[in-house]
Amino acid sequence: MINFDSVTKIYSDDSIALDSVTFDVSPKEFLSIVGASGAGKSTILKMLLAEEKPTEGAVFFERVDVGSLGKKELNLHRRRIGTVFQDFKLLPGKTAYENIAFAMEVAGRSDEEINSDVPHVLDLVDLSDKAWNFPNELSGGEKQRLAIARAIINQPDVVIADEPTGNLDPLNTEEIVQILKKINDLGTTVILTTHNKQVVDSLGKRVITLDRGRIVRDDNRGRYIL
Repeated sequence: MINFDSVTKIYSDDSIALDSVTFDVSPKEFLSIVGASGAGKSTILKMLLAEEKPTEGAVFFERVDVGSLGKKELNLHRRRIGTVFQDFKLLPGKTAYENIAFAMEVAGRSDEEINSDVPHVLDLVDLSDKAWNFPNELSGGEKQRLAIARAIINQPDVVIADEPTGNLDPLNTEEIVQILKKINDLGTTVILTTHNKQVVDSLGKRVITLDRGRIVRDDNRGRYIL
C-alpha cells in the first residue's frame, strides 16, 4: 500500500532529514518507527501526508505518487489517513462528541451517519461517559483516546500516531497502545513513531530504526535497539 522509494529530504539549511530511505508498508500492518530526536521519524510522516516533498525519490500510496497530487486529490488522499498527535490538537470549545462529529462534518458525512457513528467510536475508546465533556475536563489519557476516536471516525485506511504517548504516564500509555492494537486488529494499517522502549518491545511488531536519516534496522518482530 505504501512505498518509500529512495527518498532523500534536504532542507533549505542543507540539513539532511532523510537519506535514500526505501521501505514498504503492507495493508493491515502495524509498524513502529524509532530513533533519536532528529533521526527523521516525523519527516517520514510528513512525506506520507505530502506536507513535505522529497528532494529525491518518491512516496507512493497505492501506486500513486503522493508528491504529484493536486490540491483536490491531496485533500482526498489525506482523508484516507487518520493522524494522532502528541499534543492532541483537540478543539477546546467543542465537547468530546462535537470534536468527533466535526471531523465527520468536514468530510461531508450526513447527520444520520454522525448520530450513528459517533457513539460507536466513543464506546470503542471507552469514552461514552465523557461524550459531553470539554477537552479541559478530560485527563491526558482521555484526551488522547478522544484524539484517536477523531482520527478513526471516517474509517481511514491508515492511522499514523506521532509520539502519541509522549505526555502520558505508564497506565495511560498502556491504554493507548491497546486501543491502537485494537484498531489494527480491525484491519487498519497503523504507523507509530515513539521514543518509548517499553511500548515497542511489548508490541512484538515490525520496527524500523532510523539513525541520522537512514534506516539501520528493519525487523519484522523487532525491539527498541539504538
